[in-house]
Amino acid sequence: MRIVIQRVSQARVIVESKNVGEIKQGLLLLVGIEPADTEEDLLWARKKILNMRIFKDSEGKMNLSLKQIDGELLIISQFTLFASYKKGNRPSFVRSAKPEFAKKMYEKFIELCEEELGKAKVKQGIFGAYMQVELVNDGPVTIVVDTKNKE
Repeated sequence: MRIVIQRVSQARVIVESKNVGEIKQGLLLLVGIEPADTEEDLLWARKKILNMRIFKDSEGKMNLSLKQIDGELLIISQFTLFASYKKGNRPSFVRSAKPEFAKKMYEKFIELCEEELGKAKVKQGIFGAYMQVELVNDGPVTIVVDTKNKE
């Protein structure tokens, strides 16, 4: 599982000219699933992301977590995070999970995040849809997490 985390002051996702998910201060997560992912990966990612201290405290230091600031999540499926670009100029996505498995894992990850934060704090895109994502990256702060490397 590979996740691009972006600290945002606001973000939204649009599908077919409709706003399907919007947050204020929080994290935008672009989530890629690979065939080897398990529920253990989902649990590890949830714990790491929700407790990651990347929000400013009263002294301006990145010292607070999403949970501590009562922030929101916008979770978007992103199969292109497992692109292979070794050969030629057209990326291959063979390392990405098949849609049926990826959707199941994506939805389970959302459910796990909702258990921790509450449903009102977790928004999402539409799996498999063509989406337009708008965000104001706060900082900017962008971090990539890979559950297989855990670094």
